[in-house]
Amino acid sequence: MKTIIMLIISNVFMTFAWYGHLKFKEFEWGKNLGLLSVILISWGMAFFEYLFQVPANRTGYTENGGSFNLVQLKTIQEVITLTVFTAFTLVFFKEEKLAWNHLVGFGLLVLAVFFIFKKW
Repeated sequence: MKTIIMLIISNVFMTFAWYGHLKFKEFEWGKNLGLLSVILISWGMAFFEYLFQVPANRTGYTENGGSFNLVQLKTIQEVITLTVFTAFTLVFFKEEKLAWNHLVGFGLLVLAVFFIFKKW
């Protein structure tokens, strides 16, 4: 559970670093930021992503005593990323709407998780 919680926190920082800057222009302080400034701010946020992501993968990996193999860790991370991104989009980018094809795609990802974690 510790691994998953750290991956969730990591992905919140990642999502803000990758997509949060798209909203900077809506704030007085962000209206005239140049690309280099936006990149540096995003890198600063990404630093906090790594503070959680690296330990999550290290402690979660089976060869370090964790519960997940490498493919499982990556699958968990991708599902968390998509979940956090979807919530972020719905909260901060209200003009973006989820369509039926997005939901079908998410459903297929859930199916992928089932197959990746299934013991055959």
